[in-house]
Amino acid sequence: MTVHKIIELGVNVDHVATLRQARGVNYPDPMQAAEVARKAGADGITVHLREDRRHIQDHDVFSIKGNVNLPMNLEMAATQEMLKIAKTVIPYECCLVPESREELTTEGGLNVAGNADFLSDYISSLQESGIKVSLFIDPDKEQIEASKRLGADIIELHTGAYADCGEEQREFELNRIRLAAKMAFDAGLQVNAGHGLHYQNVAKIAAIEELTCLNIGHSIVARAAMTGFYEAVFAMKQLMNGARLESEGVGT
Repeated sequence: MTVHKIIELGVNVDHVATLRQARGVNYPDPMQAAEVARKAGADGITVHLREDRRHIQDHDVFSIKGNVNLPMNLEMAATQEMLKIAKTVIPYECCLVPESREELTTEGGLNVAGNADFLSDYISSLQESGIKVSLFIDPDKEQIEASKRLGADIIELHTGAYADCGEEQREFELNRIRLAAKMAFDAGLQVNAGHGLHYQNVAKIAAIEELTCLNIGHSIVARAAMTGFYEAVFAMKQLMNGARLESEGVGT
């Protein structure tokens, strides 16, 4: 394996769906957001189909897979329900993540070493359908070794501790990720990373040459709410004034 001169971006569109679900309407559409991401240079699209369906819905997964010409990374818990969906959709890869209904977002890495027997068959079942398997793990030697033993194609290093810690701890957490990335890369695994990355903290992670892809969602959607607002407000005002002028017969 050789290190990468460029790094890929997987755009997570979950929180476009969060905004839609807040009102129970059919907009904004995560599929449309995924297509905008593609045009803006994204290398892949990530969606997390949670068991409680709090944001992404089943139809979103099928819609994005069928309409957006980018590899799909389907994040999911290792359940039989999700296995059935994955084997129907056939995404490019499935990223297995731990999941708790009470959490706001994924709170830690998957305990691969502690669930090896179950995960071994689960991973094999996905791979038999032509799906690459990624395991979302903490930057930990034991978890990397277990991921390799179980035949995972990819690991995604959980960057949450790095993203959330104070300045005094930042270099320590960054070093953990660097060492884990090198260890996994040297073992022949593709190494991705993600969670909590934003415009102020991503540079040092992106500089780690063993990383292939960063999966980022919330910070991109949050920024879009600001930097994309001008166009949205301008277009709405134009529509309103156009309708008013039309009702008054101006220009007819």
